[in-house]
Amino acid sequence: MAEALAVSLLTQRCEGCGSELAPRLLTCPSCRKLVHGKRLTQLAADAQAASQRGAPMEALALWREALELLPPDAAQHAQVTARVTALSQQADALGLAAPLAEAERKRSGMPKVLASMGAVGLMLWKFKFVLALLLGKGKLLLLGLTKASTLFSMLFAVSVYWTVWGWRFALGLVACIYVHEMGHVASLRRLGMKADAPMFIPGLGAFVRLKQVPVDEREDARVGLAGPIWGTAAAVVVMVAALLTGWKALGAIAHAAAWLNLFNLVPVWQLDGSRGFRALARQQRWIAVAALGATWFATGENLLLLIAGVAAFRALLTPASETGDRRTLVEYCVLVVGLGALGWAAQHWTGAMAAL
Repeated sequence: MAEALAVSLLTQRCEGCGSELAPRLLTCPSCRKLVHGKRLTQLAADAQAASQRGAPMEALALWREALELLPPDAAQHAQVTARVTALSQQADALGLAAPLAEAERKRSGMPKVLASMGAVGLMLWKFKFVLALLLGKGKLLLLGLTKASTLFSMLFAVSVYWTVWGWRFALGLVACIYVHEMGHVASLRRLGMKADAPMFIPGLGAFVRLKQVPVDEREDARVGLAGPIWGTAAAVVVMVAALLTGWKALGAIAHAAAWLNLFNLVPVWQLDGSRGFRALARQQRWIAVAALGATWFATGENLLLLIAGVAAFRALLTPASETGDRRTLVEYCVLVVGLGALGWAAQHWTGAMAAL
């Protein structure tokens, strides 16, 4: 009796014809009515209201949720995809300048004391938003540590690496990997996509599981390259700390972090470099190959030869984007050159310190 009651409570019926619906169906097989019609109407109204009150990122998240409830062959799916793409491009255009743009819009609301200071007051008003942005990044990094799955998998990874390289190197390496993964999370949040917190797998690094799929190659590239960008920043911070303190362990961590982020730029499988390469036109891919070759010539890092070989294969034999994305090309090439130089510097500094 209890089992029959549970089944009846879980059974979903079409609001149009009353047919019983299987789980996860988006349209009724009998009358073709949208299963989540009421929810879609509400999401559309909420998204439009968010846009009208100047909250495009909230609207973007709502339209993405609506997209999940629409079958790909529905006419509304194409319309909502267009809205998501437009809002996503708006998020791209704002980028890190969003707080400064907000400061300009709210300039009239500055305190009178700052307004009376003219240019200096405006600079301080803008600095407030820059500081809020930095604090937001810090809060995001701490947020991942509040998830039990992330924290315990991190501790397990530290314990495994500890047995091989010692606790200092293990802790520093896992911290750098964590920052890399939170770069993906930050990009997903900025584009209004849902994702799980990072999970660590010793020996393989870590991963973030997406709950929503990017609508185009440009979005996929932004999310993919955000990890190496944040990871590079973490490696630079560790390298600066090594130079200031003279601790060889920090130099080794910086070198390992640079190498891991560089390895992630291999354009194969689901690595970050592959997600970036999907957004590049054929000519842009050859520019990336040239950047890889030049960086290898300057640094002697043999990993760059592997990446260049795979990149040349992708440029020659795999389908490329029709238009390409210039920002993706710039980010990829800067990462290649920056990580190559950072790895070379960290390796030689650590070697010089060991010789003392």
